[in-house]
Amino acid sequence: MGKMRLALIAGGKSSEREVSLKSGAQVFAALDKSKYEIRRYDPLTDLGRLVADAAEIQVALIIMHGRGGEDGTMQGFLDLLEIPYQGSGVLASALAMNKELSKALYQMTGLRVPNAMAFSRQIAPSPQEIDATLGLPVVIKPATEGSSIGISLARTLTEMEEGLAAAFRYDAHVLVEEFIQGTEITGAVLGNATAQALPLVEIIPADRYTFFDYDAKYQPGASKEICPARLDPELTERAQTCALKAHQALGCRGYSRTDMIVRDDKIYVLETNTIPGMTATSLFPQAAKAAGLEFPALLDKLVSLALEKE
Repeated sequence: MGKMRLALIAGGKSSEREVSLKSGAQVFAALDKSKYEIRRYDPLTDLGRLVADAAEIQVALIIMHGRGGEDGTMQGFLDLLEIPYQGSGVLASALAMNKELSKALYQMTGLRVPNAMAFSRQIAPSPQEIDATLGLPVVIKPATEGSSIGISLARTLTEMEEGLAAAFRYDAHVLVEEFIQGTEITGAVLGNATAQALPLVEIIPADRYTFFDYDAKYQPGASKEICPARLDPELTERAQTCALKAHQALGCRGYSRTDMIVRDDKIYVLETNTIPGMTATSLFPQAAKAAGLEFPALLDKLVSLALEKE
């Protein structure tokens, strides 16, 4: 049997381009070259070549984050080309990328979420009005960005005004949430029809970070990660159930990673990533490793899930 022809898609033009390129390079290094003939594509420059090659490609790995890759855009493009790919389809990808809509779906499923306000630039309330509803501190987020880009923690009205301006530079819609002080964890889910929750990862940003922001995510040594998370068995099981429910509420496929905060034995669901970071030391591969799946084997599993008929 010959090698499987695999398209490795990374890059693009989102604000997370550099993270995507670095992840793509590590995925390329980890893929078994005896199994795969790997063709690499950067959507910023290579969409025409991808179209030309489509009939020869058997499967794709989308290693992209943010708009144009994680939001359903690339998934729809590959659907048109009839190329199977790992992870969620157009609808689930778009829903997970939209923090306002995903929050509504979590609530419909019975998951606990932080109190929040969502609004557009045209009808934005004043910091004083937000404070009257949510109190301080609050977390300010662009509605459709990833990797904590444009996110800030506001403890004062002045910081809130600055945070809103920063968020609106990335998105015309913004979500403002009450700040939940607690233990930050993330719950990975792997599988299609029989998805399973992997061991939880506990995230501890360094003291200089007030929360798990972009720098805390990507600066070497900026955060400490513990897997499995230091929760008792009952709380661990409940958090894993929350990750599964979030995955199912959005209609995810293949894999996902849901970020949560635990405070006073209550679990608050924040958001779900349909294309989690995929370097060997990223959170999802850490959880998979704790479950006995090393990085190259995890990539093999994602390929097999992409090809699985449901």
